[in-house]
Amino acid sequence: MTAPAPGAVPAARAGRTGLTTLTVLTVCGLWVWLAWPWISGAWTVPWDAKAHFQPQLQFLAGSLSRGESPFWNPNIFAGWPQVADPQSLIFVPAFVLLALVNPAPSFAAMDATVYASLLVGALSLFVYFRDRGWHQAAGAVAALSFAFGGSAAWRIQHTGQVISYAAIPLAMMLLARALERRSLGWGLLAGAAAGVLALGRDQIALLGIYLLIGQVVAAVLFGDGMGARGLGGRVAGAMKPLSAGAVAGLAVVVVPVVLTLLLAAESNRPEIDYIGAGRGSLHPASLITAVIADLFGQGDPNVHFWGPPSAAFGVTDIYLAQNMAAFYAGAVPIVAILMLGLGRGLLAAREIRFAAVMALLTVFYAIGWYSPVFTLFFDWLPGVKLYRRPADATFLLGFWIAVLGGYLTHRWLDGTVPPAGRLARALQWGLALVVLVALPVAFGLHADRLTEAVKPTATAILFFGGALLALELARRLARGRAALLAVGLLAGFTAADLRWNNAPNESTAYPPATFEALKPDTSDPTIRFLKERTRETATGPRRDRVELAGLGFHWPNAGMVHGFDTVLGYNPLRIDTYQAATAAQDTIGLPDQRLFNAMFPSYSSVMGRLLGLRYIAANVPLASIDPRYDTGRIVEIAQFGETRIYENRDALPRALFVTRARQADFARLLETGRWPEGFDPAREIVLERLPAGVAEGARDGGSATAEPGRVVIAAYHNTEVVLEVDAAQAGFVVLTDVWHRWWRAELDGRPAEMLKADAIFRAVQVPAGRHTLRFTFHPFAGAWADVVERLARGRKG
Repeated sequence: MTAPAPGAVPAARAGRTGLTTLTVLTVCGLWVWLAWPWISGAWTVPWDAKAHFQPQLQFLAGSLSRGESPFWNPNIFAGWPQVADPQSLIFVPAFVLLALVNPAPSFAAMDATVYASLLVGALSLFVYFRDRGWHQAAGAVAALSFAFGGSAAWRIQHTGQVISYAAIPLAMMLLARALERRSLGWGLLAGAAAGVLALGRDQIALLGIYLLIGQVVAAVLFGDGMGARGLGGRVAGAMKPLSAGAVAGLAVVVVPVVLTLLLAAESNRPEIDYIGAGRGSLHPASLITAVIADLFGQGDPNVHFWGPPSAAFGVTDIYLAQNMAAFYAGAVPIVAILMLGLGRGLLAAREIRFAAVMALLTVFYAIGWYSPVFTLFFDWLPGVKLYRRPADATFLLGFWIAVLGGYLTHRWLDGTVPPAGRLARALQWGLALVVLVALPVAFGLHADRLTEAVKPTATAILFFGGALLALELARRLARGRAALLAVGLLAGFTAADLRWNNAPNESTAYPPATFEALKPDTSDPTIRFLKERTRETATGPRRDRVELAGLGFHWPNAGMVHGFDTVLGYNPLRIDTYQAATAAQDTIGLPDQRLFNAMFPSYSSVMGRLLGLRYIAANVPLASIDPRYDTGRIVEIAQFGETRIYENRDALPRALFVTRARQADFARLLETGRWPEGFDPAREIVLERLPAGVAEGARDGGSATAEPGRVVIAAYHNTEVVLEVDAAQAGFVVLTDVWHRWWRAELDGRPAEMLKADAIFRAVQVPAGRHTLRFTFHPFAGAWADVVERLARGRKG
C-alpha cells in the first residue's frame, strides 16, 4: 500500500478537526448495527463456519478446559495432527482467548469473534487514512466497506480466510508507520502483525504477505512515504525497521508454517496443478457483482442462481459456490472509482498509484485461467500452487475497492478533484451506463434471465444515485464545524447501503436451530444416542468409532463437538495414506459423497473391522450407500426420524494383541486392497519389515481357545494413550489409531520402536509378561527431526 506522497496533507490537520474520537465511535456504533443479526444470536453464519470451524473451536475449547493438549485430534479420520492443520484455529489469538474463557463457545460467541476481528481491521484502515491526512469521512467509508462489503460479507462463512483478511490493514498500517518513521518499535509491531497474518496459512494470508512486500518495494524504490532521500538513503532507512520486523515475524510464524508444510507434503494435496487451480477461477462476468449486489440471485432464495458457473449462464467448467462470485462493497466506493478514478483518471495519482496497480493485478489473479497473467503467477510466485481457488482473491479485491474508493472520496471531499471537461463527463456517464444498464441487460439476455435481472439492477441504480447525492451533500459539509455531519452522512449511507444489499441471506445467515446437532448440550436424538452408546462400549480394549454418512453438510465433524471418534470427517486435507486406505473425501455430508475403494470396499471388510467402526448413522437405507455390506452382521438398531443407526458387530477393539506377523508391500496393498491370503486382523498384523528375530507367520498363538494376551486402555487422551498389556507370550500390540511420525512409544518407561501396521496403524512389539505401553505425541521434536532429515537428504542429493 502506498504511503503519502510529498505534499500530502499532514496528519495534524485531521487531528485539529477533533473528529477522530467521534468518527471512531460512529464506525463502532454502525459496526454493532450491521453485525447485530449475528452477534445477537438471531441468525448464525452457516456452511463452513458451522460445519468446519465451530467444531474446531469446540475441540480447542473442550481440550483446554480438560487440561489436555489440542495438538492431536482423535475425533476425525482415526486421528489427525491438529497442530499442523492451518484451519484448526490453534494459532488464532482471538479464538484461543475465546476458548480459554469459554469451554463451550456458542454460535453467537464465535460469530462475534469473527466480526470483532473485522472491526479491528476496519479501525486499522481508518488509522491508516488518518495518518495520511485523508478526510475522516472517507476513512469511515473505507472502514465500513472493508468490514461489511466484498467477500468479507458474502463469504463470511470461510472463517479462516476472513480472519486473515481482517489482519491485513493492521499489518499494512504498522508497516507504513515503521517505514515512514524509521522506527525499530513500529518495525517489531509490524513484523508481529505480519506474522499473525501469515499464521492463517491460507491464500488470503499469502496474498496479504505479497501486498506487504509490494508496500516495502514501493516505499524504497519510489520514495512513497519515505521522502526524497535518494534510493540509497531509503534503503538504509528501511533496514532497521525491516530487520526488526523480520525477527518478530519469523518468531511468530516459523513453527506453525513448518508444521503445515510438513503436513501438506504427506497430505492428499501437496500442491495443486494448473487445471485444478484454474477450475477455481472467477469468471470475468462475475466482476459485475462489485457494482450490482445479488445480480445473479446468490442471496435470494426465490431466484435460482443463474450466473457463472451455472448451466443457465453457459459456464459449468469452474468449481465455485455461488456466493464466491459476489463481492458488493458499497455504492460510495464504486461511484468514486467509476466517476473519479476511471472517469477523471485519478487512479493514476501518485499517492494511490501502487494500490491501483495492485488492484488490477488482483483482478488478473482472481479470474485465473481467463487471464494469461495467472500463468505467470502460478509458475513464479511461491506458494500459489498450494491453493485451489484463485477466486479467493476477491477478498483482496474488496479490500482494494475500500481503499481506492475511500481515497477518491477523500479527494472529492477535500476539493482537489480537477474540473471535468466534456470528454471526461462523457466517459464518466458512459462507464456508469455500461456497468449499470448495458452489462446486466446483456447478461440477462445471454442467460434468458432478463426478468430476474430487473430488480437487482434497479436497486443498484437507486443506490448509485443515492451515493452521488450523498457525496455532493457531504462535500458541502466537509469543512469546518459541519464536518461531523459529513462523516455521519457518508458513514450512515454506506452502512444503510450494506445493510440492505449485503443483508443476511441464504449464503450468510441461518437460524441457529438449523445446527442443533453441533451444540454441546444438544437435544438431537441421534447425537444423544451415539454419545451414550460409545460411552457404554468404551471398556477394556474398546473405543468404538462412528460414521455419520449423508446426514447433512454440518454433520461430519460433530464428533469433535461431542467427544466421540469418527472414521471420516470434513476437511479439505487428509493424510495421503489414510485417504488411500479409506477413500476419505472432503466430506460425507451427502450419501453419494461416501465412497469406497479397493482397500475399503464395504463396511463389511477388513478395513472396516480394523477401524473399529461400530455405529453407522445414515439418512437413507444403508444398502443405498453400500450394497455390499453383510446384513447379518451389520444391523439396524435405532431410528430417529429419517436417520437410521446401524451396528457393525464385526468391529474390532481399538487395542489388539496379536501373535503373528506377515510381510507385505504397503504401497501395493493400498493400491489393490489385497491382504495376504487368509489374513485375520484379530490375530495377526501386516508389516512392511519384520523385526529382527520374527519370522513370517511366527507365533501362531496356540490353540483357538487360548488367550495369548490381553490389552486394556488405561487412559486415552488427545496426545497420550496408555495401554496395560498382559501377554502370555510375545507378540504385538496394535493400536488402530493412525500412525504418524510425531508419535513416540514407550514400553515400561523405555523408548520402543513404533511400527506401522496394516498400512496405516500403530504397533509395538512386546515380550511376554505384564507391561505398560505409552504413546505420546511430540509435534515440535518430530517436526525438527523431519526438517533435519530433509536437509540431510538434500545435501546428499
